[in-house]
Amino acid sequence: MSCAVFLDNNAKPKSMSRAKQWTGQIEDLYRFQQAGYRDELEYRQIKQVEIDRWPDTGFVKKLQRRDNTFYYYNRKRECEDREVHKVKVYAY
Repeated sequence: MSCAVFLDNNAKPKSMSRAKQWTGQIEDLYRFQQAGYRDELEYRQIKQVEIDRWPDTGFVKKLQRRDNTFYYYNRKRECEDREVHKVKVYAY
């Protein structure tokens, strides 16, 4: 993603593909999508808050869902191999 995308608060994805293998980025996308968001960009547009991350792994620690309840995540990997193909990767 380019920096220009973060400056445009109304950025819409141009295409979508599915994840093929696990990476740190896929882990974060999995966590955002579990909480009901496309990705970090959509979360920041809607909630306008800083994202809590684990200091050692950098993974998302806590997300607020649209109904204002919270999801708390472990510092270790949560997206199992059998779940990877369900993660949507958006291109802007």
